[in-house]
Amino acid sequence: MSTAGWLLIMAGCGVLLVAAVGLFRLPDAVSRQHAATKAGTLGLGLILAGAALVGGDWAWAGRALLILAILFATLPLASHMLARAAAKRQFNAEEMAGAPLYPHPPEYDSHDKRN
Repeated sequence: MSTAGWLLIMAGCGVLLVAAVGLFRLPDAVSRQHAATKAGTLGLGLILAGAALVGGDWAWAGRALLILAILFATLPLASHMLARAAAKRQFNAEEMAGAPLYPHPPEYDSHDKRN
């Protein structure tokens, strides 16, 4: 069990490392927040599962599940708020009302009445 736990911890650290690289390498805010929340949740879940196995006690497993439940409750909310903040900064109020969010929106011209 200890070996499997350490393998899970190392896999979780690898996923978090890839997520950290994604925060610097991805082009826009929505892609960066996706890397931070999705890969972060998976990486921390693997680390917590490994910690529960290495701990070898039901108390460790209970703590890991509690932390994982808190992460699953808070990370999607944080991701949603970051996406909204990025959208509000990128579009004006009229564009946000009816237009879908594009990763790379076309240049906005105030004289263009296509919307």
